[in-house]
Amino acid sequence: MEIIDGKALAKNIRENLKKDVEQLKEKGVYPKLAVILVGNDKASQIYVKSKNKACTELGIDYEEVLLGENTTMKELLDIIDELNERKDISGILLQSPIPEGLDINEAFRRISPSKDVDGFNPVSMGKLCLNQDTFVSCTPYGIMKMFETYNIEIKGKHAVILGRSNIVGKPMALNLLNRDATITICHSKTKNLSEITKQADILISAIGKKNFVTADMVKPGAVVIDVGINRTEDGLFGDVDFENVKEKTSYITPVPGGVGPMTVAMLMNNVVKAAKQQQE
Repeated sequence: MEIIDGKALAKNIRENLKKDVEQLKEKGVYPKLAVILVGNDKASQIYVKSKNKACTELGIDYEEVLLGENTTMKELLDIIDELNERKDISGILLQSPIPEGLDINEAFRRISPSKDVDGFNPVSMGKLCLNQDTFVSCTPYGIMKMFETYNIEIKGKHAVILGRSNIVGKPMALNLLNRDATITICHSKTKNLSEITKQADILISAIGKKNFVTADMVKPGAVVIDVGINRTEDGLFGDVDFENVKEKTSYITPVPGGVGPMTVAMLMNNVVKAAKQQQE
């Protein structure tokens, strides 16, 4: 059993990106991320802070657009249009969730595909579906990077994904499919869930329920990736009952220190990629 160290891996990626940013600046290209935060969601404020910190660390310029709880759809779309037009902005990120009554999918559609560093524009998703070069949403991208670094075989493996969100579940499935895995996606309506999870060579959980995945749901020797972030009074927990599951696995990610740091590192990677492409 090996614990995948997302923290160390992310640090390594960031160090390489820092050099890329310095080289771009020598050519007069200044990568810049614009983050739009709508409303007062506490978790979102924490995530945005970590993105700001990562940008500062790498020398990426950063701009925050804070919009109130009562922002209209038109106001949000106008801001996105303005950022799309601005030559100094490499990437645009709309932090989710946004207040009720606003259509996040319409907002994602409005972000220019060339600045869509979160990979949520339908054009980016469509390109991923066709296995073309595109911005891949940061959590699945980070997980793929983990597989690559730890030489975890994907081809021909059965991957089971818990969760079908547009942010993790669906793009994760497409990434694995593009690498010749066989995919099963499970969700709240899936019947006989543990029968399916027990068949998984690779099990990825992104449902947001503390310790939901128990040892009896896991095939011996499986690779288990825990995307869940569940904040409780006792601290931070994943979807996987780590202590009891880990002994059954070949590889497992911890929470915290697993997928989380990789998500931010891959966002930074996408911002640098966007800056390079816009320069070309």
